[in-house]
Amino acid sequence: MLDTPTVLTTEHLTLRPWREDDAPAALEVYGHPAVARWLSPVMDRVPDVAAMRLLLQQWVAEDARMPPPAGRWAIELSADGQVIGGAILLPLPPGNEDMEIGWQLHPGMWGNGYASEATYALAGWALGQDVDEIFAVVRPGNSRAAATVRRNGMQWVGETDKYFGLRLQVYRLRLADLDRTAREADHAPSRRDG
Repeated sequence: MLDTPTVLTTEHLTLRPWREDDAPAALEVYGHPAVARWLSPVMDRVPDVAAMRLLLQQWVAEDARMPPPAGRWAIELSADGQVIGGAILLPLPPGNEDMEIGWQLHPGMWGNGYASEATYALAGWALGQDVDEIFAVVRPGNSRAAATVRRNGMQWVGETDKYFGLRLQVYRLRLADLDRTAREADHAPSRRDG
């Protein structure tokens, strides 16, 4: 059980545990259709602040039961404390043997390098916690997410429907891969959406 919530800081961001009072800012992310369409597992767009507050309560309770380094974090701008998204490090079904890393940012924050910065910080911390490898699962067509994981040194593994009953692209990261200066990793073949 996680006794002291882990807080990670980067040049621009603070990753910290979610709180109930984050519900309005979290709704701006998880209630946005451009974010909800890419979530795995499939999750409906959160409709209102009350529903977001209940979801945050559930996440906080689940996080309290998960062994480190698993958990969920709010991503906030360090300069002003504005919550701009969320990050996860969670066991993947089935079997909970593989560890997934992921993030969700408000679309108004896309293109600033925040997803890459948060992913790199969380991956570096997780791989220092007796985790040998972590995975990102990306829906085909989500080129923005695929580019972010490649920028962070993640290696293309392939496509599978093993997780969440969805066809997903899988990327893997090991400690030796966590090199921000490395050239772009092997990646999925180009694909056009119909």
